[in-house]
Amino acid sequence: MELYPNTYYHLYNRTNGNEPLFRTRENYLYFLKKYRFYLNADCSTLAYCLMPTHFHAFIFVKPEASSTLSKKIGTLLSSYTQGYNKVYKRHGNLFQQHSKAKPVDSSDYAATLTAYIHNNPVRSGLVALPEKWEFSSFQDYCGLRKGTLVLKDIVLSKFATIEDFRVFSGRVVGVEERFWV
Repeated sequence: MELYPNTYYHLYNRTNGNEPLFRTRENYLYFLKKYRFYLNADCSTLAYCLMPTHFHAFIFVKPEASSTLSKKIGTLLSSYTQGYNKVYKRHGNLFQQHSKAKPVDSSDYAATLTAYIHNNPVRSGLVALPEKWEFSSFQDYCGLRKGTLVLKDIVLSKFATIEDFRVFSGRVVGVEERFWV
């Protein structure tokens, strides 16, 4: 997977065989800690959602990003897997072999992709509303939490108010099939 500076991507991966990726709240928080450590220097995160068997991140690769960002993503997943394997006394790969990073070639599409990512737990039947899912950036977007991981300005600049963003997120349609997970 080659990632280019000054480019937006929908980054995602899932577990092998639908095995749980996160079994406890601490697992989710551990993954986010690793994510920050390995990726924050090279990319900005516009949105994310951690699901029981997979994750999504909408990222912007910084102009000064290291040429090893793809390798850092692999290191993030490997590091998380090592900790997970130790805790749960398991062996082998947790994630599918290759992470996917689909280029997002339109800044106008940023809001739609963000809403798609935030609505994953709703579509999966885990919660009725995206703000009820703790492990996504939706709560940050709506002011329900003051997280520091996501850069919200790019997406929110498309809306007059946060309420407009919430309404849009509740009725998102038209997500391109190439972004489905």
